[in-house]
Amino acid sequence: MDAKLTLKLDQEVIEKAKIYASGKKLSLSRLIESYLSSLTSDKKNDDDSFEISPFIKSMQTGVKIPADLDYKKEYGNYLAEKYK
Repeated sequence: MDAKLTLKLDQEVIEKAKIYASGKKLSLSRLIESYLSSLTSDKKNDDDSFEISPFIKSMQTGVKIPADLDYKKEYGNYLAEKYK
């Protein structure tokens, strides 16, 4: 059974969401319904932690980053090499 829901959101967020939904050939209502459904689904991990979304999982590169990485030094090296 469908029910009506009124939300107050930032106008820029609404416009971006409409463009995203249109690109996926979905209505904004269906997009939000799908998202809320995924948040409230009965599927729970055994350790009761939150589930990582498929979009975030799709961003995995497989590159292992050392815990002691000095990212400022690495970025400095990158810029020095770039502007040689």
